Parts: sequence; structure tokens; C-alpha cells
Amino acid sequence: MKRIESMARRIWKCLTLIALVCVLLTALGTAVLFHGAFGRQLDQDLSRTARAVAVAYDSHGVEALEDYMPMQDSLRLTLIQPDGTVLYDSSNAGELENHLNRPEVQAALTEGSGAATRKSRTVGYETHYYALRMSDGNILRLADDADDLWMSYTQALPWLAGGILVMLVLGALFAWWLTRRLVRPITCMADHLDDIEAYVPYVELEPLAYTVQQDRKLREDNETMRREFTANVSHELKTPLTSISGFAEMIETGMVRPEDIPGFAKRIHKEARRMISLVADILQLSELDSMRDEDRKKDFVVQPVHLDELVQDVAANMTVNAKKNYVTVESDARPTVVMGSSDLLSELITNLCDNAVRYNRPGGHVRMRCGTGEDGCPWFSVEDNGIGIPKESQTRVFERFYRVDKSRSKATGGTGLGLAIVKHIAMLHGARIDLKSQVGTGTTIRVTFPKPDLPAQDEAAKTK
Repeated sequence: MKRIESMARRIWKCLTLIALVCVLLTALGTAVLFHGAFGRQLDQDLSRTARAVAVAYDSHGVEALEDYMPMQDSLRLTLIQPDGTVLYDSSNAGELENHLNRPEVQAALTEGSGAATRKSRTVGYETHYYALRMSDGNILRLADDADDLWMSYTQALPWLAGGILVMLVLGALFAWWLTRRLVRPITCMADHLDDIEAYVPYVELEPLAYTVQQDRKLREDNETMRREFTANVSHELKTPLTSISGFAEMIETGMVRPEDIPGFAKRIHKEARRMISLVADILQLSELDSMRDEDRKKDFVVQPVHLDELVQDVAANMTVNAKKNYVTVESDARPTVVMGSSDLLSELITNLCDNAVRYNRPGGHVRMRCGTGEDGCPWFSVEDNGIGIPKESQTRVFERFYRVDKSRSKATGGTGLGLAIVKHIAMLHGARIDLKSQVGTGTTIRVTFPKPDLPAQDEAAKTK
């Protein structure tokens, strides 16, 4: 199982690390700047000292160099001939190699003065050199080691480490305080999920709060729908099962006369068909609900469907049922192509047509039409001159198990799920449903589909 890290702990660790990095970078930057300033100051001191020694040398010769050195123990003084030969060196290092190739000497010979910094092969420290050409042509070179600088670093290191440690501790404490201050409003927001949008501490969290609020509302609505659906299914199944059980028991116990048994069997058969139809619709709705999930969308195959052909097929199939209800079915299908599932669209058209026939009056008519609007969007409509739907019920007829006239629905064999199935199929296809109805006049339901992105051959067939 993946271990989930605390957000507060992670923020604290990040802030502490940032503080540590800042302290170290500050210390390093300070050391670099100090070293550079020290080096520049050392070069300036060497230049001034060399010029002072040059004046004494011009007046008193080499003896002036020997007299000057006891006063400047940290300096190394070297007198070099133009050919690089060392005439005098205050370090008493014995015979020295030719210094003509030294960069500061070359610069002094050509430009009058020169400076260089390098590791001295004789003393092993970083050494700053300054060379000055004398009036007699000889080169006076002064050298000073930078060991004093590193000694200062060494001496200051404990204080520097202590300062870094103190600053790190203070930074960690500040990070802890700041983390608690940042996280506390988020924790407070989590404790008030019922009204989370009123406790949003930061603008960046508003989309999250909105999503949580919508998800919570959706879950509550789904739970309410689930309870209502379960209750409705139980009620709808209980009624025919009670009837079937009662009739069967009466036949079994001999309470029914032999001549009445066919009538009872017919009623049992009717209730069984009603149950089969109800279970089929419930399974259909369950399948449609599963197709809305991201994991099941692959089961929804989208392809070009000729809506006009489906309308004509449904009209032909509904003829017998329509005649039983003394209703005529007409179709006016223009060439129309939509992107979707042929089976589901056939189910949608069938349910709408069946509903129009079922809730019509003797001698009524049903007209199915389809076509393409000026905006390129395909559409399908069902019109009838039946009993109509009251205004207060028009927004609820697509709910599961909702019936405008419960007694008429049961008499006609309706399950109360037909229009709910229509709604789900339309949602899967991104379609919009418009309903217009007037009691005693009739009902018109229009389904408008999105503009299809058709292959070239289907587009050509559509325009024929």
C-alpha cells in the first residue's frame, strides 16, 4: 500500500530545505566576495609597497632592499635582471631558476608593471605577485602569500558553522509556523464539506471546492435516486408477483371453477409479461447507466446511422400495435445521417412512438419525422393528437417510474421507464430533447442531435 505523506510535513521539509540552501548560498557568496575584496586589497598594497621600495632602491641600491625587508616580514622581495637572472631574493632560498618566463615579469618588461596570482612552488600557498620595472632596467617583484586569508577563514569557521546552525533552526521553526498557518484553513475547509465554498481560504482552491461541492451533491442525488429506484422497482414487481401468486394459489387450492381457469391463466400470463417487460427495461437502463462511465465508454460504438431508415422500420413494426389501439402511424423521413449506435437509436424511436400510440385516443394518429436543420444538426420528432401532458408534469415525464396517469399506464402495460430510457439514449448521443404538449390536443417530442462529422461517402449520400 502506498504511503501518503502529510502535506504539512512536505511543506515544512521544502521550506526548511529552502532556508538551508539560502543560508549556505549566503555564506558561500559572502566568502567569495570577501576573498575577492581581500585579493584586490592585497594587490593594491603590493603596488604601493613596490613603488615605495623602488624609490629607496633608486636612491641606495640593493642595500635598501636588505634594510627594508625586516620591516615587512610577510613580503618576499625579488630583484630580477632583464634576462631573468635573480640578483636578490629575500627568502634566502638559495640559487633560483631564471624568472624571465613569469607573466608578471614579462608584463613589467613590456608595460612597466605587471601582476599575477598563482600557487607558489616554493611556499605552497596562493601567492599574489606585483612586478615593477626600475630605472636601471631591473625588475623589482614583490610577493605576498594569501595564507592569512585562509587562516581567517579557519578561525571564523566555528562561528560561521554556529551561525548557520542557528539560522537553520530559526528557519525550521519559521517554516513550521508558516506551514501550520497555511494548512489550518485547508483543514478547516475539509471540516465543513456541507458548506465548503464558504470556507475557501485561497483563490487557487475555488475550483477544487466547487468540484467537491458538485461531487457531493451528485452523490447525494445518486443516493436519493438509488433509494427511490429500489423502492419503485420493489413496488412495481410486488404488484404483479402478488397477483400471480394469488391467482396461482386459488387455482392450486381448487377455489376456482374449471371454466374460470383459462381466465385466471390469462391474467397470470398478462402479469408475467408485464414483469418481463419491466425487468427488460430495468436491465436496459442499467446498461445505459454503465455506458456513461469512463471505463465502459468503449462499449458504445459510434458509427454513421441513417435515421430515416430507422424511422421507416419502426413505423412498419408499430402498425399492428397501432391498429389494436385504433391509431394510425405515419412517417415523413428525409435522408438523415447521425453518428451513434443504430440499436440504441432504434430503441429511442420505438419508445417514443410506442408512448405516442399507448397514450392516444381511438381514431388518433402518430406522425414521425426526421431531417436536418439549417445549422446542419439532424433531428427526429414524434407528433400525436392524444390526451396530452399537463404542464406541471412535463418536466418529470422523463423520470424513472413517473406516470402522468397511473391507472392508464398499468391498463396499457406501461412500465414507467420508456421515456427514462429515451433520455439516457439521448444523453449518450449528446442530443437535446424538447417537449411541447397541451392537454386534449396532443404532444410533440423533438430530439436534436449534434452536427455529425461524417466520412465523405456518407456526406455524399446525405445530400442526395
